[in-house]
Amino acid sequence: MQKEEAAPNDQEENEAEALELVLFQVPECYVYLIPPRKSAASYRADEWDVNNWVWEGILKVISKGEECIVRLEDKNTSELYARAFLRKGEPHPVEPVIDSSRYFVLRVEENIDGRLRHAFIGIGFRERTEAYDFQAALHDHMKYLDKKKTAEEMEQKFQQTSLVDYSLKEGETLVLQLKNKSAEIVKSKVSENNSPEKKANQKEPLICIKPPPPPPGPLSPSTGQKSPTNFPPNLNLQGDSNHKASESTEDDSKESISSGNEITQDIPDDDFGDFQTAS
Repeated sequence: MQKEEAAPNDQEENEAEALELVLFQVPECYVYLIPPRKSAASYRADEWDVNNWVWEGILKVISKGEECIVRLEDKNTSELYARAFLRKGEPHPVEPVIDSSRYFVLRVEENIDGRLRHAFIGIGFRERTEAYDFQAALHDHMKYLDKKKTAEEMEQKFQQTSLVDYSLKEGETLVLQLKNKSAEIVKSKVSENNSPEKKANQKEPLICIKPPPPPPGPLSPSTGQKSPTNFPPNLNLQGDSNHKASESTEDDSKESISSGNEITQDIPDDDFGDFQTAS
């Protein structure tokens, strides 16, 4: 007997733990008596007398656990007028009309003498923004239910999969191989210096080739003039070493020219003989 009494108490505690969260509230909502639907077509607000509503009060959208409740309450006394329930797996209690964005058909429920009865009434809002927020609140609750269901499925799959035990058993040890940091730094520097990108960026040194020395002068008596020594200036792109090399080549050229002049001076001018002896 004690166990049977404990079960209802646990259910009451679980219901008390479920908090009520107000998702949407509007101070002015109008209720209309609508004619029964004659065909499968959607409802139309122009068939109602929208200027003559039967009730005016507060509309609230309340989330309680997995249930979403649409409550119509009196402005002054907060007395419940009607309510509708949005549950997972059941038909949606709110249906928009096809000719307006501010009017809806609400499927309300009431428990009379232990029997659940339902009826369809029309509701309307003064502003379109209020109607949009009303639909957004219902949509957010449905998204919450979908995410909750997905999380529960993922948790079940995780529990069903076998977990791998990575803990060390008795007698097991770990061996860590640590490398020398200095050697790694040297290797990294060498690899950076030998990288193809760095080699491509380096410029090759320019090589300066000097012109050859001029040929020696002719050995005829009539040409005793010295050959010109004013050569075009050499390009100095490699510093002092190139300058020294240019001076040595100029000295060599001067020596060759002077030797050629000496040879021309030693040859006697007796090509035509002695005119006095011939006469």
